[in-house]
Amino acid sequence: MAKRLTMMLIRNLWRLPIILFKLFYYAKSDKISEDEKYKLIREIGERGCRKGNVIVHGYGLDNFPKDSGYIMYPNHQGLFDVMGLVYLNPTPFGVVIKKEAYKVPLLRQLIQILGGLFMDRSDVKQGLTVINEVANQVKAGRNFLIFPEGTRSKNGNHLGEFKSGSFKAATKARCPIVPIAIIDCYLPFDTNSTKKVDVQLHILPPIQYEEYKGMKTAEIADMVKERIEKVIAENEHNFAN
Repeated sequence: MAKRLTMMLIRNLWRLPIILFKLFYYAKSDKISEDEKYKLIREIGERGCRKGNVIVHGYGLDNFPKDSGYIMYPNHQGLFDVMGLVYLNPTPFGVVIKKEAYKVPLLRQLIQILGGLFMDRSDVKQGLTVINEVANQVKAGRNFLIFPEGTRSKNGNHLGEFKSGSFKAATKARCPIVPIAIIDCYLPFDTNSTKKVDVQLHILPPIQYEEYKGMKTAEIADMVKERIEKVIAENEHNFAN
């Protein structure tokens, strides 16, 4: 991560002071609108990709629901995953991320600006509180991103177990589930290289509440995982990274 991140920072050096100022100010301010905050995050993502030799290939962008109030469920490969989705999705969204990220400077501010929530995976009660908060916000019209694996797979394009509990937020909110297949997103920050990389994000057709109504969360997790695995198997060799 260090090499590519350093390259991104150096190549954006002339804009860095104002970006950092805005980053820390927006993270603490209640006076800045969600749209304005998201605009800043997208600017950071676009500049980072352009100056960091990362080419983002987005597919199925029309599958993002036109109306807000949905939850995206992608596989989780690396630290670039959220940036890739911010790069592609023009609509603001929050993210659920493990509490350890709160201790990482800049990453903490980015999540705060997104209106994200930090989850303690070792505290069942706190985790349930977060899930209920996500459901309530989605019912109110916000969009969210939840990684059903809970943590990076650390195994390239092979998926880890999808935790059934992560889908409780969707069943409580009765909202569309948007599966997302992420391919090669571990390459930008989880390999020590600055060479050009191609990453793919495939937005799958949303699963409406009527389709998963009555299913157990474990069954929903299996269904979403199977759909993502199928797309990865069909597309993981599109680019020779």
